Amino acid sequence: MSKTTPATLALSKANIAFSLATYDYDPNADRVGLQAAEAMGVSPGEVFKTLMAELDGKPICAIVPSDEEVNMKKLAAALGGKSAQMMKPTDAERLTGYKVGGISPLGQRKQVPTALDELALLYDEIFLNGGQRGLQIRIKPADLVTALNCVTADLTR
Repeated sequence: MSKTTPATLALSKANIAFSLATYDYDPNADRVGLQAAEAMGVSPGEVFKTLMAELDGKPICAIVPSDEEVNMKKLAAALGGKSAQMMKPTDAERLTGYKVGGISPLGQRKQVPTALDELALLYDEIFLNGGQRGLQIRIKPADLVTALNCVTADLTR
């Protein structure tokens, strides 16, 4: 497995500290984030999933704990829109340049408005996808906010 992805390159270029963790990706897992947490032996609340959505027809990104579900109304409000819905997986892959199960909010082909669930701020460091199935980036939430220029808000149910 390559440890260099557009996500890791983006962080290195921005001079933001991070570390990497790997795990055996299970393509049959119902929920990739929960499977990643279990495989790495960490709390599911520390592993954040990247969700690509559309806000009033425009692409956006939400980052929420793997054991939570995004609330579309809260997501829309956090990013100043009216209506949000999940993006089709094929559209998410085309937009980000990553495969489903390996989508990172970092290093996407085109930077889109992004919201990070405020639960991330409860942790010194969180895990999120590193741009490849089985690769996780460990980063301080404040550094992630800086890297993505994203908002933090309550995004879960």
